[in-house]
Amino acid sequence: MLYLKNLDYHPTASPSAILKAIDLEVAPQQLNLVVGPSGSGKSTLLEILAGLARQTKGAVYWRDRELLPEQLRQLGGLVFQFPERHFCGHSILEELRLGHPELGSDRVREALEEVGLDGFPLHTSPHAMSGGQQRRLALAVQLIRQPQILLLDEPTAGLDWSMRRQLVGLLAKLKQHWSLLVVTHDAGDLLPIADRCWTLDVGVLQSVTPESLQNKGRSVASV
Repeated sequence: MLYLKNLDYHPTASPSAILKAIDLEVAPQQLNLVVGPSGSGKSTLLEILAGLARQTKGAVYWRDRELLPEQLRQLGGLVFQFPERHFCGHSILEELRLGHPELGSDRVREALEEVGLDGFPLHTSPHAMSGGQQRRLALAVQLIRQPQILLLDEPTAGLDWSMRRQLVGLLAKLKQHWSLLVVTHDAGDLLPIADRCWTLDVGVLQSVTPESLQNKGRSVASV
């Protein structure tokens, strides 16, 4: 179980805090969904949980143990919005082995099977894949690391309806084995598989039910 307690993030260059007194509990084997408009602090929240930024106040705990940023980097696997822009490998195999040159073929196969890409030739260039396939590859890259929690920033952004539906189906499958924390400005496709939901606006997090968000419509503009 991952806990955030009274977490603030207020960089010196900002006139006000980006995150304010955040209390959050990420349960295992659930899809936890944070919905908020652009500029609400969603990506900053993920960066703190991934150990890429450090909170100004408060603490992050894993199973009642307070974690430092370097420990959080081992705990979480962050998939950026438009992760295909961050691909560096010339092939699927090279992308998966970046930072893991010793990675065996069995582990590669398991990761690709987990995300439904086991039929792809390993010499395929990541940039020759469709948008939905690239998102699956980005998830496989993180699964290789065996994180305790998957952190996803706007995972359905820029995908057509068919690819969104396929990705949502994959996330529903992954949450059977992993904890997922997803941030988005548009919850519509993800609400049917969300177990817990929060809204985030001007740095303030509020717990809501998936049903209440569904009743208010797809867009965060109506939250």
